[in-house]
Amino acid sequence: MALAANGYIRRLTRRLTEDIDQLDAEELAQSLQATGAQRACDCRHGEEVTMRGRLRSVESCAQSANASMRAELFDGTDPVTLVWIGRRRIPGIETGKQLLVRGRIGDRDGQKVIYNPYYELLGDS
Repeated sequence: MALAANGYIRRLTRRLTEDIDQLDAEELAQSLQATGAQRACDCRHGEEVTMRGRLRSVESCAQSANASMRAELFDGTDPVTLVWIGRRRIPGIETGKQLLVRGRIGDRDGQKVIYNPYYELLGDS
């Protein structure tokens, strides 16, 4: 019983003192293993991928002819930009939400990007 209490105190202390971004990255990386999704750092240009992560930012580019919506998905390893062309808003796509996405990895200015990905919203984040 005392060992269990020590383990709990150690985990609690770690959660209170470590960098929140680092803890979030570790938690996201662990959830990847549980679902079988691919890690962004392992994905290469041209591959068809399934990823899981949390949206760190969402923005709409509502220019009249080139409407698009962009979001940054972070899975604990690398960020991936998701771009929905022709959309100004997608219900449920908000900062902090967790998604499972599928699509083909591309490259935009040296960054990983998926255009018009298939997505599933995952429980409350």
